[in-house]
Amino acid sequence: MARDDLIAPASEIFNEAAVLAKISKALEERADGATVRQVTVTTLKAEISHGRTLIEDAFERAPLAARPAVVSYAYLTDGVIRTVLHVAQTYLHPNPNPTEGERIAVMAVGGYGRGEMAPYSDVDLLFLNPWKITPWAESLIESMLYMCWDLHLKVGHSSRTVKDCIRLGREDYTIRTALLEHRFLAGDPGIADKLAKKLKSDLFKNTASDFIEAKLAERGERHRKQGGQRYMVEPNVKEGKGGLRDLQTLFWIGKYIHGVQDAADLVKVGLLRQDEYDDFLAAETFLMAIRNHLHIAAGRAMDQLTFDMQVEVARRMGYVDKAGRRAVEIFMQDYFRHATTVGELTRIFLTALEAKHVKQAPSLVNLFRRRRKVNPQYSIKQNRLTVTRLKPFLADNLNLLRIFDEALRTGYLLHPDAMRLISANLHLIDDTMRASPEANRIFLDMLLKRGNPERALRRMNELGVLAAFVPEFAPVVAMMQFNMYHSYTVDEHTIQCISTLAQIERGELVEELPVVSGILKRGVNRKVLYLAMFLHDIGKGRQEDHSVLGAKIARRVAPRLGLKADEVETVEWLVRYHLLMSDMAQKRDISEPRTVRDFAKGVKTQKRLDLLTVVTVCDIRGVGPGVWNNWKAQLIRALYRQTSSALEHGLEAVNREAAEKEAKSALRAALGDWDTKSLRIETSRHYGPYWQGLPSEAHVVFANLLKDIADDEIRIDIKPDEDRDATRVCFALADHPGIFSRLAGALALVGANVVDARTYTSSDGYATAAFWIQDADGAQYESARLPRLQAMISKTFKGEVLPRKSLIDRDKLKKREKAFNVPTSITFDNEGSDIYTIIEVDTRDRTGLLYDLTRTLAEANVYIASAVIATYGEQVVDTFYVKDMFGLKYHALSKQKSLEMKLRNAILEGTKRALDK
Repeated sequence: MARDDLIAPASEIFNEAAVLAKISKALEERADGATVRQVTVTTLKAEISHGRTLIEDAFERAPLAARPAVVSYAYLTDGVIRTVLHVAQTYLHPNPNPTEGERIAVMAVGGYGRGEMAPYSDVDLLFLNPWKITPWAESLIESMLYMCWDLHLKVGHSSRTVKDCIRLGREDYTIRTALLEHRFLAGDPGIADKLAKKLKSDLFKNTASDFIEAKLAERGERHRKQGGQRYMVEPNVKEGKGGLRDLQTLFWIGKYIHGVQDAADLVKVGLLRQDEYDDFLAAETFLMAIRNHLHIAAGRAMDQLTFDMQVEVARRMGYVDKAGRRAVEIFMQDYFRHATTVGELTRIFLTALEAKHVKQAPSLVNLFRRRRKVNPQYSIKQNRLTVTRLKPFLADNLNLLRIFDEALRTGYLLHPDAMRLISANLHLIDDTMRASPEANRIFLDMLLKRGNPERALRRMNELGVLAAFVPEFAPVVAMMQFNMYHSYTVDEHTIQCISTLAQIERGELVEELPVVSGILKRGVNRKVLYLAMFLHDIGKGRQEDHSVLGAKIARRVAPRLGLKADEVETVEWLVRYHLLMSDMAQKRDISEPRTVRDFAKGVKTQKRLDLLTVVTVCDIRGVGPGVWNNWKAQLIRALYRQTSSALEHGLEAVNREAAEKEAKSALRAALGDWDTKSLRIETSRHYGPYWQGLPSEAHVVFANLLKDIADDEIRIDIKPDEDRDATRVCFALADHPGIFSRLAGALALVGANVVDARTYTSSDGYATAAFWIQDADGAQYESARLPRLQAMISKTFKGEVLPRKSLIDRDKLKKREKAFNVPTSITFDNEGSDIYTIIEVDTRDRTGLLYDLTRTLAEANVYIASAVIATYGEQVVDTFYVKDMFGLKYHALSKQKSLEMKLRNAILEGTKRALDK
């Protein structure tokens, strides 16, 4: 039969008659079994290679023709399996007069049974026998499998009778699902027909409820394993939430209940509307295309859309850079939009089935939780909120917002009927409605009055209402930020931030976030805070700085939403400077008085400081799991506390002299058992920055390390710093050039990530260096590894280990990290510190980077007083507080340019080395 659904002519993909003739011609009449297998495998390998190449070439020319491609791969595999069976029956195990029991049908099951295959999908086969597996059938199956394995096909197989299939299908829903999609390939069609009838009458009939519940449970577990989140930045296109498996589950359920043979039939049986099926088909085609390109690019079965593969698949699918955005970001935005569509279709589809087929008992929570009475224009259907009468509802377009507020007020979820109604009438949300004070009051009430605004925002976003009501939000919907730092799309990140803010207000994070919990308890302008949180990233994805553009958008949106002039000004300021506190805390030395004074000048008032602190904490926590930690918490709290004090007591109160006096007094109190002479030596041997830059506890540690130290001695104190989720390593030794670099190299060699570091030289020639380190996962450096760390430091200083050579083999980038473009930026700032030049290096992170940078500075006779390291996924910002060899700042432009060139060369050489591995 002619095929018009393939990506290339059927006879060119695989001509079964011609292949069999070729094999027959190559074999002598009495060829032995080994020769038969060899000739068959050699012939079929060539045919498979030819067929695959043909499909790949055609798919490359039409990169979205996913359905013809997957059908073509299945067609090619069908021809191969039928040929293998024919050879086995004709040449290896001929049986001219088979008994009734010596019959066999070869069936395709699972995805292959559906007639769809990605390039490296499994070939799932069922060898079906009438009663029991005879010796002849065993030999035939064995020979077939050996030839398939020689062809490098990944075969999943089972040999069963019809009775076995029914019995095992009852016990195992995975087997039942595979049998649901059985397809006859070759052999005896009578057995296949019998299986089809028995499955329908003995297995599928009257068991729809059990099957649906099993599939839903399986889906929930699958999502949990994949992260439980549709917006994962490296999604699994097959198994993840919103992936192909979700669509297949809908089809399986439809087939199980109604016997549909094609997804289009879901419309005929009333499970989907035509427009919903169109969305189903578009999402399936897009996801299938991605999966095919993934397999081809990887040369193996691969369903995880890793960062490096995202770039390659985007290229293969024809995406190009546009308007300041990379092709991969545009591609991933399309991916997440389709994944959202899959989620909505699933919700609608399953709720439509729930009343008839799902036997879930009501939970005790629902039985005892009192819900509020719903407004008369709404009704409850299947324990979900829906619209009572369509015409009155649609007569007032404000109802498209009110229904979300009603759902929040009453605690009910929306029924899919209501969702369908809303998504079909988004055109009613027009400029007049957007300008309506009542509409904006309803929107703000959802943010401010219900206690869990994220639930309404997420559903409004998924149904397109949020982008329709606030069109400025539309560009960031499903927008992926192509980096390893952000775990979510921009819209989901925004909703996560608002969710955190609501949690803090509900008092759920008091212990974890005491400062911001206190700020909210004392009272702030909530309208300003929530709107700033909603708008803080609205400018992303354009060529202009997103904070600057976002502030312009806020200036336009905030008045429309009903804010007063002074509130609009504050929202605009918060959006414009929402990264200021985070940058100051993580990229600057907050023990520097100038840092606090400059930040205090920037925020100007306690009110703004309070609001910005809350925005900053929510923003960092909303980036993704594990990004917020004690280290960041400690930095933000310290900056807040010092700035608050500066605003209250005056900026002049923040100075080195006061800090030095206070620190010396604290040290004397801590060393009460020391004699007066020893105390005088210790308090007079250090310069001002030492007292300002280290906590009192570290001063005590260094006092003990330096006491009676010999010139050739290296003393080390290693202690977990619980408050910062890091391990503090203090070094005391005779000062000499390049100490900072040597220590950084030794730490890199034992897999320690430096997150903060200070080094000071005493008046009597000793270096005191404090490093805070973490492991690769951002946790405290394991205590079990500390002896190795101590040994490595000793070897480095004795010259037994040279970091420059030893790091060459370890300094490499993972494949998935190579896809990122991380430009290098180097800036010199002479205003941010009273006594140091601040060099900020923003570049790609890698193991040996800090060592390379500090070694380069040491070779240029640069004195490093402190280093602050802020890591954002694949990007790192290393900030160095430095002086020249005469103790002066780097004011001369020529010196700055020379240093910058040396640092850039070190970065280029190291990056090239890491990328080449």
